[in-house]
Amino acid sequence: MMTQAHDATQDDGSLPDDERTALVEQIVRHEWNMFQRTTNEGGRAACQGNWPMFALMRTSQFMPWPIELIRSYLQDLVDAKHRGRNLVEEKYARMMASTDPERYRRDIAPYIPALDDARVARQERIVACQLDWARDFTTRFPHIGANMRVLTSDQDTGEQTSYETYLRGELGTYSPRTLGLYEDFVMRLQAQGGNLTQLTVAWTMRLAGSGSLDEAEQVQGGSPRDRQGGRHADADAI
Repeated sequence: MMTQAHDATQDDGSLPDDERTALVEQIVRHEWNMFQRTTNEGGRAACQGNWPMFALMRTSQFMPWPIELIRSYLQDLVDAKHRGRNLVEEKYARMMASTDPERYRRDIAPYIPALDDARVARQERIVACQLDWARDFTTRFPHIGANMRVLTSDQDTGEQTSYETYLRGELGTYSPRTLGLYEDFVMRLQAQGGNLTQLTVAWTMRLAGSGSLDEAEQVQGGSPRDRQGGRHADADAI
């Protein structure tokens, strides 16, 4: 699985893994700093103090990406910082279009960048593809899947936000350049028969020291005591 993750994304064979890691670390640090400045209606969230879990999950998301896409999103974050824009806070705000639509229309939509119909249509094609991947993954790895977010926006509640809503909110923060590169990556991976959910969760297991996906699935399907050491693919793993 680690070989698959490497081969599917190393579009620049001259770039050593330590450089890829350094770029991703910069992204995660930028996001963490934005996350610390993200306001929560009920006060500071517990996850805002959990750097190890944040770093694990966000690093896992970006490691499968092509280098050009990694660089582009890093530039998005740098540009946003210079403009006083918080992309992490905006991501969560965009999620409220599903979780609290009335408040979103009244208090949020007028104050964040609008997305035109063509942009929304492109994002929805990406969302549809990634939902298919997530469904396929949870079918093949049901015990790991049980520890992930609920899948679709119709499952959103005040206490939980679905993978679909989370992904849609995040895509809405990407620059046109980054969205285009991400769309190309997703469509290319789909044409190759790949699965981005599987690549991402494989990185989660690798970074957490949990072995292969098959090993993690076996652990998480074992006794409650065994599962305590195997719950690494949590809500933000995909």
